[in-house]
Amino acid sequence: MTLIAWIVLGLISGAIAKAIDPAARGSGILGTLVLGIIGAFVGGTLTTLITTGKFVLVSSDLSPSGIFIAVIGAVIAVFVWHRINSRYSS
Repeated sequence: MTLIAWIVLGLISGAIAKAIDPAARGSGILGTLVLGIIGAFVGGTLTTLITTGKFVLVSSDLSPSGIFIAVIGAVIAVFVWHRINSRYSS
């Protein structure tokens, strides 16, 4: 994927994940972008692991199914981040 496609996928999937999970709110556009890109990697890697049985670090593509996978990955990333962050902040 090109850099522009990464940015578009990151913004779209990060914004949808922020709308789904209220714990992800509060960061700006850069946080949304990073959340979406991490979600694309998490979702793509989990999809590859489930379908092929191999652990390979891949990203989802810029398609409707790729955006769906990236959103699922971003929600998982937000959940893990807040579980780790709440453990060490209390």
